[in-house]
Amino acid sequence: MFKRIRNYFKNQKGLTLVELLAVIVILGIIAAIAVPSIGKIMENSKKDAHVSNAQQILGAAKLAVASKDPISTGTDNTMTLGELHTAGFIEEIPVSPKTNVAYDSTTSKVVIDTTATGGFLYKVTLVDSGNTVINGETAQSLAKAGRDLVSE
Repeated sequence: MFKRIRNYFKNQKGLTLVELLAVIVILGIIAAIAVPSIGKIMENSKKDAHVSNAQQILGAAKLAVASKDPISTGTDNTMTLGELHTAGFIEEIPVSPKTNVAYDSTTSKVVIDTTATGGFLYKVTLVDSGNTVINGETAQSLAKAGRDLVSE
């Protein structure tokens, strides 16, 4: 009996057409599920990069104010990305993850509001190739809402 079973399995030398078709269908189903998920992950990572860049710019503006740098004592209380870069508070102007081009150095800015308590409220605006990606958001709102604040 063992000999017959062994011979039966020994004679099978490949997949039948039905088995091959079943494997292809299963792979197609897996691909149909995976591709949209990967696309969403890539989109979210780009939005997270925008938020990270905005937080970096806010940090540079806070450093400029703390060091009493002349660019932060203007009457309009606005520091552009270009001014922060020229003054050395940002080593390089951050690159947009969407376009792979640096953010606009004249329209991307940090506005500093003096609050009633005598503190400062920093609001960042990021402009990418004429498109405002983040508009007047604070560090707290970026930390709380994150990628939901990014408009692309």
